[in-house]
Amino acid sequence: MLHPIRKSEVFERIVDTPMHDQAFVLSDEEKIKKIEFHFTQILDTLGLNLTDDSLNKTPHRVAKMYVKEIFSGLDPKNKPEISLFENKYGYKRMLVEKDITLYSNCEHHFVPIIGKAHVAYIPGEHVIGLSKINRIVQYYAKRPQVQERLTIQIAAGLKEILHHDDIAVLIEADHLCVASRGIKDTGSKTITASYSGQFENETLQQEFLSQVQHHK
Repeated sequence: MLHPIRKSEVFERIVDTPMHDQAFVLSDEEKIKKIEFHFTQILDTLGLNLTDDSLNKTPHRVAKMYVKEIFSGLDPKNKPEISLFENKYGYKRMLVEKDITLYSNCEHHFVPIIGKAHVAYIPGEHVIGLSKINRIVQYYAKRPQVQERLTIQIAAGLKEILHHDDIAVLIEADHLCVASRGIKDTGSKTITASYSGQFENETLQQEFLSQVQHHK
């Protein structure tokens, strides 16, 4: 008997980072060794002299950086453990954490996305430690990304932790795939947003936007 697919399951498939079934078979060290081998082939194909002392360790450095740093968010074992605290003060107004530094990489050209994330939620019975919001943002950013998906993933991650939907996420970022290649437009920014729960109310959205906008 076929079971109907829940809407939540469909949503998870849409917003999840596309990965194949064998993504976690190799250990980190095995991944580093394999990437190092292939990156050596890339540099050699480009005509670089890998016996030069400035280049001979570059494949290993890049491989380690990919696995341990800039793409570490691909591995669920690196998802930060988040503790909630009782909302002892009964604070029920919007709580905003803005200007969270964001570094990611465009999955189309593997060049940096650099920007700021602004996150807000309405506390219920519990609150989340402020630094943990930053960690959630950085966890999902440390993947090959598109900004739209990143925005939704951060919101979904916070909903899962807080057990409610009263979440707003706004990201404004520079994409080096636009600035450093192709059209080479260094003046444009990309802005994406996710509003759910109480934040679907336009008045609350405007209050959130007024909190995060930059006054000169």
